[in-house]
Amino acid sequence: MASSSKNVIYAALAGNSLIAITKLIAASITGSSAMLSEGIHSIVDTGNQILLLYGLARSKKPANELHPFGHGKELYFWSFVVAILIFAVGAGISIYEGIHQIAEPQSISSPHINYIVLGLAIIFEGAAWYFALTEFRKVKGKWGYLEAVRRGKDPSMFVVLFEDSAAMLGLVFAFIGVLLSQLTGILLFDGLASIVIGLILAGTAAWLAYETKGLLIGERANSDVIIGFKKIALAHPAVNHVNEVLTMHMGPDFILLNISLDFKDAAVAPEIEAAISEIDAEIKQSYPMVKRIFIEAESRVQRA
Repeated sequence: MASSSKNVIYAALAGNSLIAITKLIAASITGSSAMLSEGIHSIVDTGNQILLLYGLARSKKPANELHPFGHGKELYFWSFVVAILIFAVGAGISIYEGIHQIAEPQSISSPHINYIVLGLAIIFEGAAWYFALTEFRKVKGKWGYLEAVRRGKDPSMFVVLFEDSAAMLGLVFAFIGVLLSQLTGILLFDGLASIVIGLILAGTAAWLAYETKGLLIGERANSDVIIGFKKIALAHPAVNHVNEVLTMHMGPDFILLNISLDFKDAAVAPEIEAAISEIDAEIKQSYPMVKRIFIEAESRVQRA
């Protein structure tokens, strides 16, 4: 999964770096507000991919005395930072540029340059988007797209897909804004396109922030995984009842598990110790993402 995430990010990083330079050059030549917003958008995306790569690298640091469960949540933190940057920088500047263009309209010179750049950007961005979508489809399995985002534990996959989707929409509106401004002579359309691009970025950022927040503060494993833990425990002859299963994702590939078991009254201490060891081993074998397990022996808890 980590390898797929990196490949998606590298592809997006290469594409956005080239696209950002091209857009900014075109914006400086033509004076288009929408094109400038698109250039800023691509710069923000490029910076975001660098932050995601940094977060992936930091999340692989081994556990130490200060961080006994490792650094897996670094990826969640930096994914959240990416969402904030998209909102604060990308959306903020795009909306500002749009308002400025509406308040003080500036004519667009050499609009054909914008069309060439936007066309190339759509091709390159589309290739990166398709690559991200293909990898996301592999990860999501039988889940629907929205369900996969809600239940996914590797934000780097859907963050890049969201960014690329927003970029494709932004390119479409930038093209429409430049075209309408040229055909009608009304420069208002260029400014409106820039504002729409900013709103798209703001909406994308808000959704990403919401999805990554849950992972950052501590999100449980998916329901089917928890059910699997219970089945393994109950299948052991010494176990009478599963009282409680508490899980937390410490990273995309790290689940912390705490499970409370009621052992049969006839089971003696050596049998309970052996059962705990066997359950621990079987869960880790069946679910390699479970790195740490704490099994408590408690009498059955009656809950209302």
